[in-house]
Amino acid sequence: MPTDKPQWKELFSEVVTSGLCTGCAACVIACPHPVLDYNAEGGVYKPFHLDIDGGPEDCTHGQKGCTMCTRACPRFRNWESEIDTHKFARERTDDEVYGIGDVLLARANDHELIENGQDGGFVSALLIYALENDVIDAALVSGLEGDGSTWRAMPRVARNRADVLETAKSRYTYSANLLAYPEAVEGGAERIAVVGMGCMTSAPGAMQTRKAGKIARRLSLTIGLLCSKTFDDSIFEELFEAKYAIKRADIMKMNIKGVFQIWTRDGHLHEVPLKEAHAYTREGCTRCPDFAAEHADISTGGIGAYGDWTLVIVRTDKGRELMSDLKERGLIETRPGDDDPGAVALLHKLALVSRKRWPESAAPGPRRIPLTSH
Repeated sequence: MPTDKPQWKELFSEVVTSGLCTGCAACVIACPHPVLDYNAEGGVYKPFHLDIDGGPEDCTHGQKGCTMCTRACPRFRNWESEIDTHKFARERTDDEVYGIGDVLLARANDHELIENGQDGGFVSALLIYALENDVIDAALVSGLEGDGSTWRAMPRVARNRADVLETAKSRYTYSANLLAYPEAVEGGAERIAVVGMGCMTSAPGAMQTRKAGKIARRLSLTIGLLCSKTFDDSIFEELFEAKYAIKRADIMKMNIKGVFQIWTRDGHLHEVPLKEAHAYTREGCTRCPDFAAEHADISTGGIGAYGDWTLVIVRTDKGRELMSDLKERGLIETRPGDDDPGAVALLHKLALVSRKRWPESAAPGPRRIPLTSH
């Protein structure tokens, strides 16, 4: 097989089984043949090749020249430098540990979004504006299955304000939101936003950089969520319920502010030490170098002193245009990132910690920044 046409065989050995795979599912939705699927059971969170057309480790379509899975993967070979250059026309400098972009604080001006959302309701305000003003047709987000009582995250499609409100708030177990892409397309969406952690929001950039066709064009807006790690679904029974008597059905909201904060339907706030949750870290997070969703148009997170404000990194012209429109219409208010120097310092620290995870045996990009503290 020509070395310039890497396919599933290379993806399987270099990413899926090497520890680099984040489980984002980009390869699954990009595959034009019915040979890739996704395993979200038992803490696996990985793509797999059906035992047909080449078997689990190879692909007959790949042998014939299909490279769509490797074009989509945001952890394949020199992904970071490739996407940086495509999106920003340059690679980051050594000082840009959390990627290229400008830091500020923002929150929604709509009280319903603040009350129903997370850390100021900014992401909800952004999505609703984009959906209602002909920027996007749909957004790939995470929601809770059924009536929410299982607190099990799953990919969802948001098409209007009600959908955004229903899927607001953070979940700290993994949801491969890209898997909702087929549903969005079946509903007629041609301009689709991706909301997710860095592993997911680098996928559109990888597809666009490597010219992955129609799917790359449809994924037209990325909203990143700052993320140190996600946890396996077993954390609910094995830690929250077994040790703290917190049942899934009783949980209303979760957050991480130095500790795992869990609000229950009886009005109580429970705090679980983060060190107790570490054992449930999802395998796909252990080598992920991207805390700050470095290739999103806008990255967001609830770190810092102001719990009702979102830390925002505006990275692209598209992101800057959206922020300007939101401000001009009075939908959000902003303040300089320097208003919360502790948040900016924490952003830098957590981004640096994540970059140290990237193994020296892999493509050097994520480790080229000096691993020293500031």
